[in-house]
Amino acid sequence: MKRSGMADLPLHNGYVPQWLAQRMAKLGLAVTEVLLADYGKDEVLRRLGDPFWFQSLGAVMGMDWHSSGITTSVMGALKRAINPHSRELGLYISGGKGNLSRQTPAEILKICEATGLDGVELVRSSKLSAKVDNTVVQDGFQLYLHCFVLSDQGRWTVIQQGMSSNDSMARRYHWHSAGLRSFVEDPHTAICGVNQGEILNLADTQADPARKAVLSLTREKPETMMREVQRLVMPSHHDVRAPDVNLRRLGALLWLAHDRQPADFEELVLLEGVGPRTLQSLALVSEVIHGTPARFRDPARFAFAHGGKDGHPFPVPVNVYDETISILQSAVQKAKVGQSDKLEAVKKLGELARKAEKDFVPAGGLEEYIENERKDSWKYGGRTVMGWEKPPADAQAGLASKQRSRTGSASGGMQTPPGPAKPEQMTLF
Repeated sequence: MKRSGMADLPLHNGYVPQWLAQRMAKLGLAVTEVLLADYGKDEVLRRLGDPFWFQSLGAVMGMDWHSSGITTSVMGALKRAINPHSRELGLYISGGKGNLSRQTPAEILKICEATGLDGVELVRSSKLSAKVDNTVVQDGFQLYLHCFVLSDQGRWTVIQQGMSSNDSMARRYHWHSAGLRSFVEDPHTAICGVNQGEILNLADTQADPARKAVLSLTREKPETMMREVQRLVMPSHHDVRAPDVNLRRLGALLWLAHDRQPADFEELVLLEGVGPRTLQSLALVSEVIHGTPARFRDPARFAFAHGGKDGHPFPVPVNVYDETISILQSAVQKAKVGQSDKLEAVKKLGELARKAEKDFVPAGGLEEYIENERKDSWKYGGRTVMGWEKPPADAQAGLASKQRSRTGSASGGMQTPPGPAKPEQMTLF
Protein backbone atom coordinates (compact mmCIF):
# COMPACT_ATOMS: atom_id res chain seq x y z
CA MET A 1 0.00 0.00 0.00
CA LYS A 2 1.33 3.40 -0.88
CA ARG A 3 0.35 6.82 0.22
CA SER A 4 0.06 8.21 -3.26
CA GLY A 5 0.66 11.84 -2.41
CA MET A 6 -0.45 14.94 -0.54
CA ALA A 7 -1.39 18.56 -1.09
CA ASP A 8 -0.89 21.71 0.97
CA LEU A 9 -3.80 24.16 0.69
CA PRO A 10 -4.61 27.57 2.23
CA LEU A 11 -7.41 27.39 4.78
CA HIS A 12 -10.51 29.21 3.50
CA ASN A 13 -13.67 30.27 5.25
CA GLY A 14 -17.00 30.31 3.45
CA TYR A 15 -19.59 27.83 2.27
CA VAL A 16 -20.79 26.04 -0.85
CA PRO A 17 -24.16 27.47 -1.94
CA GLN A 18 -26.92 24.95 -2.59
CA TRP A 19 -27.19 25.84 -6.27
CA LEU A 20 -23.53 24.83 -6.74
CA ALA A 21 -23.57 21.82 -4.40
CA GLN A 22 -26.41 20.23 -6.37
CA ARG A 23 -24.57 20.68 -9.65
CA MET A 24 -21.31 19.36 -8.19
CA ALA A 25 -23.09 16.15 -7.18
CA LYS A 26 -24.62 15.69 -10.64
CA LEU A 27 -21.35 16.35 -12.46
CA GLY A 28 -19.41 14.15 -10.02
CA LEU A 29 -21.77 11.24 -10.65
CA ALA A 30 -21.62 11.69 -14.43
CA VAL A 31 -17.79 11.81 -14.43
CA THR A 32 -17.67 8.72 -12.19
CA GLU A 33 -20.04 6.79 -14.45
CA VAL A 34 -17.96 7.60 -17.55
CA LEU A 35 -14.75 6.57 -15.77
CA LEU A 36 -16.35 3.30 -14.67
CA ALA A 37 -17.62 2.57 -18.18
CA ASP A 38 -14.27 3.28 -19.85
CA TYR A 39 -11.69 2.30 -17.23
CA GLY A 40 -13.27 0.42 -14.32
CA LYS A 41 -13.40 0.70 -10.52
CA ASP A 42 -9.67 0.33 -9.89
CA GLU A 43 -8.96 3.34 -12.07
CA VAL A 44 -11.53 5.47 -10.22
CA LEU A 45 -9.82 4.58 -6.93
CA ARG A 46 -6.36 5.25 -8.38
CA ARG A 47 -7.39 8.69 -9.61
CA LEU A 48 -8.98 9.63 -6.31
CA GLY A 49 -5.65 8.66 -4.77
CA ASP A 50 -3.80 11.18 -6.97
CA PRO A 51 -3.70 14.66 -5.32
CA PHE A 52 -3.23 16.44 -8.65
CA TRP A 53 -6.17 14.72 -10.33
CA PHE A 54 -8.36 15.30 -7.28
CA GLN A 55 -7.52 19.01 -7.32
CA SER A 56 -8.34 19.18 -11.03
CA LEU A 57 -11.69 17.46 -10.44
CA GLY A 58 -12.54 20.01 -7.76
CA ALA A 59 -11.63 22.88 -10.07
CA VAL A 60 -13.71 21.57 -12.97
CA MET A 61 -16.64 21.27 -10.53
CA GLY A 62 -16.57 25.02 -9.88
CA MET A 63 -14.86 25.09 -6.49
CA ASP A 64 -12.15 27.61 -5.60
CA TRP A 65 -9.23 26.09 -7.42
CA HIS A 66 -6.71 26.10 -4.57
CA SER A 67 -8.57 26.28 -1.26
CA SER A 68 -8.84 23.65 1.46
CA GLY A 69 -12.60 23.59 0.92
CA ILE A 70 -12.17 21.53 -2.24
CA THR A 71 -11.59 18.40 -0.14
CA THR A 72 -14.74 18.67 1.96
CA SER A 73 -17.01 19.83 -0.85
CA VAL A 74 -15.86 17.33 -3.50
CA MET A 75 -16.03 14.34 -1.15
CA GLY A 76 -19.40 15.50 0.18
CA ALA A 77 -20.74 15.85 -3.36
CA LEU A 78 -19.41 12.44 -4.41
CA LYS A 79 -20.80 10.74 -1.31
CA ARG A 80 -24.27 12.22 -1.85
CA ALA A 81 -24.24 11.32 -5.55
CA ILE A 82 -22.58 7.88 -5.55
CA ASN A 83 -23.96 6.14 -2.44
CA PRO A 84 -27.59 5.99 -3.62
CA HIS A 85 -26.27 4.08 -6.69
CA SER A 86 -23.57 2.05 -4.91
CA ARG A 87 -25.01 -1.39 -5.69
CA GLU A 88 -25.09 -0.55 -9.39
CA LEU A 89 -21.71 1.23 -9.49
CA GLY A 90 -19.81 -1.02 -7.07
CA LEU A 91 -18.37 1.97 -5.19
CA TYR A 92 -19.11 3.11 -1.63
CA ILE A 93 -17.99 6.25 0.23
CA SER A 94 -17.90 6.43 4.02
CA GLY A 95 -16.74 9.07 6.49
CA GLY A 96 -16.44 12.80 6.07
CA LYS A 97 -15.62 15.85 8.16
CA GLY A 98 -15.69 16.08 11.96
CA ASN A 99 -18.32 13.79 13.48
CA LEU A 100 -18.87 12.09 10.12
CA SER A 101 -15.26 10.88 10.17
CA ARG A 102 -15.92 9.06 13.44
CA GLN A 103 -18.81 7.19 11.82
CA THR A 104 -16.49 5.64 9.22
CA PRO A 105 -16.02 2.25 10.97
CA ALA A 106 -19.76 1.73 11.40
CA GLU A 107 -20.40 2.71 7.77
CA ILE A 108 -17.69 0.33 6.51
CA LEU A 109 -19.17 -2.57 8.51
CA LYS A 110 -22.61 -1.85 7.07
CA ILE A 111 -21.18 -1.87 3.53
CA CYS A 112 -19.43 -5.16 4.24
CA GLU A 113 -22.65 -6.76 5.45
CA ALA A 114 -24.12 -6.04 2.02
CA THR A 115 -21.07 -7.04 -0.03
CA GLY A 116 -19.56 -9.90 1.96
CA LEU A 117 -16.20 -8.13 2.33
CA ASP A 118 -13.97 -8.46 5.40
CA GLY A 119 -15.25 -5.57 7.52
CA VAL A 120 -12.79 -6.07 10.37
CA GLU A 121 -9.77 -5.81 8.06
CA LEU A 122 -11.16 -2.82 6.18
CA VAL A 123 -11.97 -0.94 9.39
CA ARG A 124 -8.42 -1.67 10.52
CA SER A 125 -7.08 -0.20 7.25
CA SER A 126 -9.17 2.94 7.74
CA LYS A 127 -7.98 3.44 11.32
CA LEU A 128 -4.34 2.73 10.56
CA SER A 129 -4.17 5.18 7.65
CA ALA A 130 -5.54 7.88 9.96
CA LYS A 131 -3.18 6.96 12.80
CA VAL A 132 -0.13 7.08 10.54
CA ASP A 133 -0.90 10.56 9.25
CA ASN A 134 -2.02 11.88 12.62
CA THR A 135 0.48 10.29 14.99
CA VAL A 136 3.23 8.22 13.39
CA VAL A 137 4.18 11.09 11.08
CA GLN A 138 4.24 14.15 13.33
CA ASP A 139 4.32 16.99 10.80
CA GLY A 140 2.19 19.48 12.71
CA PHE A 141 -1.16 18.71 11.03
CA GLN A 142 -4.09 17.24 12.96
CA LEU A 143 -6.72 15.35 10.97
CA TYR A 144 -10.29 16.64 10.90
CA LEU A 145 -11.57 14.85 7.76
CA HIS A 146 -11.35 11.18 6.81
CA CYS A 147 -13.09 9.55 3.82
CA PHE A 148 -12.80 5.86 2.92
CA VAL A 149 -13.75 4.98 -0.68
CA LEU A 150 -14.33 1.25 -1.14
CA SER A 151 -15.07 -0.94 -4.15
CA ASP A 152 -17.17 -4.10 -3.94
CA GLN A 153 -13.96 -5.98 -4.76
CA GLY A 154 -12.33 -4.84 -1.51
CA ARG A 155 -9.91 -2.25 -2.88
CA TRP A 156 -9.92 1.22 -1.36
CA THR A 157 -8.67 4.78 -1.34
CA VAL A 158 -8.43 7.10 1.66
CA ILE A 159 -8.66 10.88 1.38
CA GLN A 160 -8.05 12.72 4.63
CA GLN A 161 -7.12 16.25 5.63
CA GLY A 162 -5.36 17.83 8.57
CA MET A 163 -5.08 21.39 9.83
CA SER A 164 -2.10 23.33 11.14
CA SER A 165 -2.95 26.01 13.69
CA ASN A 166 0.46 27.63 13.19
CA ASP A 167 0.31 28.77 9.56
CA SER A 168 -3.38 28.61 8.47
CA MET A 169 -2.70 25.74 6.06
CA ALA A 170 -4.43 22.43 5.51
CA ARG A 171 -2.69 19.27 4.34
CA ARG A 172 -4.54 16.60 2.36
CA TYR A 173 -3.27 13.02 2.33
CA HIS A 174 -4.15 10.36 -0.26
CA TRP A 175 -3.80 6.61 0.27
CA HIS A 176 -4.38 3.84 -2.27
CA SER A 177 -4.55 0.14 -1.37
CA ALA A 178 -2.67 -1.14 -4.42
CA GLY A 179 0.44 -3.07 -3.36
CA LEU A 180 -0.39 -3.32 0.36
CA ARG A 181 2.66 -4.30 2.42
CA SER A 182 2.83 -2.40 5.70
CA PHE A 183 1.29 0.67 7.28
CA VAL A 184 4.27 1.39 9.52
CA GLU A 185 7.30 0.60 7.37
CA ASP A 186 7.88 2.96 4.47
CA PRO A 187 4.26 3.04 3.23
CA HIS A 188 4.60 6.46 1.62
CA THR A 189 5.51 7.33 -1.92
CA ALA A 190 5.80 10.87 -0.63
CA ILE A 191 5.00 13.21 2.23
CA CYS A 192 5.62 16.63 0.82
CA GLY A 193 4.79 20.25 1.34
CA VAL A 194 6.36 23.40 2.71
CA ASN A 195 9.52 22.42 4.57
CA GLN A 196 8.75 22.31 8.31
CA GLY A 197 12.28 21.39 9.37
CA GLU A 198 13.03 18.04 11.00
CA ILE A 199 9.94 16.04 11.92
CA LEU A 200 9.30 12.73 13.63
CA ASN A 201 8.56 10.07 10.99
CA LEU A 202 8.33 6.63 12.55
CA ALA A 203 6.98 5.16 9.31
CA ASP A 204 10.30 5.41 7.48
CA THR A 205 12.07 2.10 6.79
CA GLN A 206 15.24 3.44 8.36
CA ALA A 207 13.30 4.27 11.53
CA ASP A 208 13.00 0.58 12.46
CA PRO A 209 15.48 0.96 15.36
CA ALA A 210 13.44 3.90 16.61
CA ARG A 211 10.19 1.90 16.44
CA LYS A 212 11.83 -0.83 18.46
CA ALA A 213 13.10 1.78 20.88
CA VAL A 214 9.61 3.20 21.28
CA LEU A 215 8.33 -0.27 22.05
CA SER A 216 11.07 -0.49 24.67
CA LEU A 217 9.79 2.77 26.19
CA THR A 218 12.90 4.74 25.25
CA ARG A 219 12.75 8.29 23.86
CA GLU A 220 15.23 7.97 21.01
CA LYS A 221 14.09 9.88 17.90
CA PRO A 222 14.74 8.77 14.29
CA GLU A 223 17.25 10.88 12.32
CA THR A 224 16.08 10.12 8.80
CA MET A 225 14.34 12.77 6.69
CA MET A 226 11.54 11.88 4.30
CA ARG A 227 12.08 11.79 0.57
CA GLU A 228 10.30 14.34 -1.63
CA VAL A 229 8.70 12.72 -4.68
CA GLN A 230 5.28 14.29 -5.28
CA ARG A 231 4.40 17.83 -4.33
CA LEU A 232 1.30 19.98 -4.68
CA VAL A 233 1.59 23.18 -2.66
CA MET A 234 -1.15 25.63 -3.57
CA PRO A 235 -0.38 29.37 -3.46
CA SER A 236 -1.94 31.71 -0.91
CA HIS A 237 -3.29 34.09 -3.60
CA HIS A 238 -6.91 33.49 -4.58
CA ASP A 239 -6.87 34.74 -8.15
CA VAL A 240 -5.61 32.63 -11.07
CA ARG A 241 -2.31 33.89 -12.49
CA ALA A 242 -0.29 32.94 -15.56
CA PRO A 243 2.36 30.98 -13.58
CA ASP A 244 -0.45 28.77 -12.22
CA VAL A 245 -1.53 27.62 -15.70
CA ASN A 246 0.06 25.78 -18.60
CA LEU A 247 -0.73 28.43 -21.23
CA ARG A 248 -0.17 26.17 -24.23
CA ARG A 249 -2.73 23.68 -22.96
CA LEU A 250 -5.21 26.40 -22.11
CA GLY A 251 -4.59 28.18 -25.41
CA ALA A 252 -5.22 25.02 -27.41
CA LEU A 253 -8.45 24.54 -25.51
CA LEU A 254 -9.68 28.06 -26.29
CA TRP A 255 -8.72 27.63 -29.92
CA LEU A 256 -10.72 24.40 -30.07
CA ALA A 257 -13.79 25.96 -28.49
CA HIS A 258 -13.88 29.39 -30.12
CA ASP A 259 -11.79 29.64 -33.29
CA ARG A 260 -12.31 26.45 -35.30
CA GLN A 261 -14.95 26.45 -37.99
CA PRO A 262 -17.91 24.06 -37.80
CA ALA A 263 -16.63 22.17 -40.84
CA ASP A 264 -13.65 21.03 -38.76
CA PHE A 265 -15.87 19.27 -36.24
CA GLU A 266 -16.95 16.25 -38.24
CA GLU A 267 -15.58 13.98 -35.48
CA LEU A 268 -18.03 15.62 -33.07
CA VAL A 269 -21.20 15.30 -35.06
CA LEU A 270 -23.07 13.77 -32.12
CA LEU A 271 -22.56 16.92 -30.05
CA GLU A 272 -25.04 18.72 -32.28
CA GLY A 273 -26.19 22.10 -31.05
CA VAL A 274 -23.41 22.58 -28.47
CA GLY A 275 -22.13 26.14 -28.28
CA PRO A 276 -18.44 27.10 -28.19
CA ARG A 277 -18.51 28.04 -24.50
CA THR A 278 -19.94 24.64 -23.56
CA LEU A 279 -17.34 22.93 -25.76
CA GLN A 280 -14.66 24.62 -23.65
CA SER A 281 -16.14 23.13 -20.48
CA LEU A 282 -16.71 19.73 -22.05
CA ALA A 283 -13.12 19.59 -23.29
CA LEU A 284 -11.84 20.14 -19.74
CA VAL A 285 -14.25 17.54 -18.34
CA SER A 286 -13.01 15.18 -21.06
CA GLU A 287 -9.45 15.89 -19.89
CA VAL A 288 -10.35 15.02 -16.30
CA ILE A 289 -11.86 11.74 -17.46
CA HIS A 290 -9.33 10.68 -20.08
CA GLY A 291 -6.12 12.65 -19.38
CA THR A 292 -2.88 10.99 -18.31
CA PRO A 293 -1.39 11.74 -14.83
CA ALA A 294 1.23 14.14 -16.21
CA ARG A 295 -1.52 16.45 -17.45
CA PHE A 296 -2.82 17.37 -13.98
CA ARG A 297 0.23 19.30 -12.76
CA ASP A 298 -1.55 22.64 -13.23
CA PRO A 299 -4.97 22.16 -11.56
CA ALA A 300 -5.79 25.87 -12.00
CA ARG A 301 -6.37 25.22 -15.71
CA PHE A 302 -9.50 23.22 -14.89
CA ALA A 303 -11.09 26.24 -13.23
CA PHE A 304 -11.65 27.54 -16.76
CA ALA A 305 -14.43 24.98 -17.23
CA HIS A 306 -16.92 26.32 -14.68
CA GLY A 307 -15.16 29.17 -12.87
CA GLY A 308 -15.38 29.40 -9.08
CA LYS A 309 -18.05 30.18 -6.51
CA ASP A 310 -16.10 33.23 -5.29
CA GLY A 311 -15.59 34.57 -8.82
CA HIS A 312 -12.06 33.28 -9.50
CA PRO A 313 -11.06 33.08 -12.25
CA PHE A 314 -14.65 34.13 -13.13
CA PRO A 315 -18.22 33.51 -11.89
CA VAL A 316 -19.72 30.04 -12.35
CA PRO A 317 -21.52 29.96 -15.75
CA VAL A 318 -24.61 28.16 -14.49
CA ASN A 319 -26.20 27.67 -17.93
CA VAL A 320 -22.98 26.16 -19.30
CA TYR A 321 -22.63 23.97 -16.20
CA ASP A 322 -26.16 22.64 -16.64
CA GLU A 323 -25.61 21.95 -20.33
CA THR A 324 -22.37 20.08 -19.57
CA ILE A 325 -24.17 17.91 -17.00
CA SER A 326 -27.05 17.25 -19.42
CA ILE A 327 -24.71 16.17 -22.23
CA LEU A 328 -22.75 13.81 -19.97
CA GLN A 329 -25.89 12.33 -18.42
CA SER A 330 -27.39 11.74 -21.86
CA ALA A 331 -24.15 10.15 -23.08
CA VAL A 332 -24.00 7.82 -20.06
CA GLN A 333 -27.62 6.72 -20.48
CA LYS A 334 -27.14 6.02 -24.18
CA ALA A 335 -23.98 4.03 -23.44
CA LYS A 336 -25.94 1.81 -21.04
CA VAL A 337 -28.07 0.64 -23.96
CA GLY A 338 -25.13 0.13 -26.29
CA GLN A 339 -25.01 3.55 -27.93
CA SER A 340 -21.55 4.84 -26.94
CA ASP A 341 -21.04 7.26 -29.85
CA LYS A 342 -21.78 10.33 -27.74
CA LEU A 343 -19.25 9.32 -25.07
CA GLU A 344 -16.69 8.83 -27.83
CA ALA A 345 -17.45 12.31 -29.12
CA VAL A 346 -16.75 13.81 -25.69
CA LYS A 347 -13.48 11.88 -25.58
CA LYS A 348 -12.51 13.32 -28.99
CA LEU A 349 -12.69 16.86 -27.59
CA GLY A 350 -9.72 16.27 -25.33
CA GLU A 351 -7.79 14.56 -28.11
CA LEU A 352 -8.31 17.49 -30.49
CA ALA A 353 -7.07 19.96 -27.88
CA ARG A 354 -3.94 17.89 -27.20
CA LYS A 355 -3.09 17.80 -30.90
CA ALA A 356 -3.08 21.61 -31.00
CA GLU A 357 -0.77 22.19 -28.02
CA LYS A 358 2.63 22.05 -29.67
CA ASP A 359 2.59 25.46 -31.33
CA PHE A 360 -0.40 27.27 -29.89
CA VAL A 361 -0.31 30.05 -27.29
CA PRO A 362 -3.40 32.19 -26.59
CA ALA A 363 -3.31 35.70 -28.03
CA GLY A 364 -3.77 38.57 -25.60
CA GLY A 365 -2.55 36.70 -22.54
CA LEU A 366 -4.34 35.10 -19.62
CA GLU A 367 -5.41 38.34 -17.96
CA GLU A 368 -7.21 39.57 -21.10
CA TYR A 369 -9.03 36.26 -21.47
CA ILE A 370 -10.20 36.28 -17.84
CA GLU A 371 -11.38 39.88 -18.18
CA ASN A 372 -13.41 39.03 -21.28
CA GLU A 373 -14.91 35.99 -19.57
CA ARG A 374 -15.98 38.12 -16.63
CA LYS A 375 -17.43 40.77 -18.93
CA ASP A 376 -19.53 38.15 -20.73
CA SER A 377 -20.37 36.18 -17.59
CA TRP A 378 -23.98 37.40 -17.51
CA LYS A 379 -24.56 35.81 -20.92
CA TYR A 380 -23.90 32.35 -19.46
CA GLY A 381 -25.88 32.76 -16.24
CA GLY A 382 -22.79 33.77 -14.24
CA ARG A 383 -23.26 33.32 -10.49
CA THR A 384 -21.15 33.53 -7.31
CA VAL A 385 -21.91 33.36 -3.60
CA MET A 386 -22.72 37.08 -3.93
CA GLY A 387 -25.49 36.51 -6.49
CA TRP A 388 -26.12 36.64 -10.24
CA GLU A 389 -23.88 38.60 -12.58
CA LYS A 390 -25.61 41.54 -14.26
CA PRO A 391 -25.01 42.79 -17.81
CA PRO A 392 -23.10 46.09 -18.23
CA ALA A 393 -25.24 49.23 -18.48
CA ASP A 394 -25.15 49.45 -22.29
CA ALA A 395 -26.11 45.78 -22.72
CA GLN A 396 -28.81 46.09 -20.08
CA ALA A 397 -30.35 49.07 -21.90
CA GLY A 398 -30.31 47.13 -25.17
CA LEU A 399 -32.00 44.12 -23.56
CA ALA A 400 -34.65 46.32 -21.99
CA SER A 401 -35.32 47.97 -25.37
CA LYS A 402 -35.69 44.58 -27.07
CA GLN A 403 -38.03 43.38 -24.36
CA ARG A 404 -40.21 46.48 -24.69
CA SER A 405 -40.42 46.00 -28.45
CA ARG A 406 -41.49 42.36 -27.98
CA THR A 407 -44.13 43.04 -25.36
CA GLY A 408 -45.32 46.39 -26.78
CA SER A 409 -48.15 48.10 -25.00
CA ALA A 410 -49.97 44.85 -24.29
CA SER A 411 -48.15 44.33 -21.00
CA GLY A 412 -49.65 47.46 -19.51
CA GLY A 413 -47.30 47.32 -16.54
CA MET A 414 -43.71 47.20 -15.26
CA GLN A 415 -41.10 45.23 -17.12
CA THR A 416 -39.26 42.43 -15.27
CA PRO A 417 -35.47 42.39 -15.64
CA PRO A 418 -34.19 39.86 -18.17
CA GLY A 419 -32.89 36.56 -16.81
CA PRO A 420 -29.47 35.08 -17.61
CA ALA A 421 -28.96 34.44 -21.30
CA LYS A 422 -28.55 30.96 -22.70
CA PRO A 423 -25.05 29.95 -23.88
CA GLU A 424 -24.35 30.84 -27.49
CA GLN A 425 -25.27 27.89 -29.69
CA MET A 426 -23.31 26.55 -32.64
CA THR A 427 -24.63 23.59 -34.61
CA LEU A 428 -21.98 21.08 -35.61
CA PHE A 429 -22.40 19.39 -38.98
